[in-house]
Amino acid sequence: MQYGAVVATFTAWYLYDFFIALLTLVLAFIIMGIIRSKLRNSAIPASQRELHYNDKSIADWFTAKELCYEYLSESKEL
Repeated sequence: MQYGAVVATFTAWYLYDFFIALLTLVLAFIIMGIIRSKLRNSAIPASQRELHYNDKSIADWFTAKELCYEYLSESKEL
């Protein structure tokens, strides 16, 4: 997620034009920001949201939440 905008920009620059690459950079930053905020709001508890989290921390919270909920739902079925 952290370098997705840069990869998209260089790909657009290689395939098309410099100005399309700039547009791609702006759009990629916006889209990555939306994805990052959706993951942050869905995974991090409300009491912890006032702290700043980088991409790795958001991914760690999301992974822990998904694994714990999966484990709890499997244990309830048994």
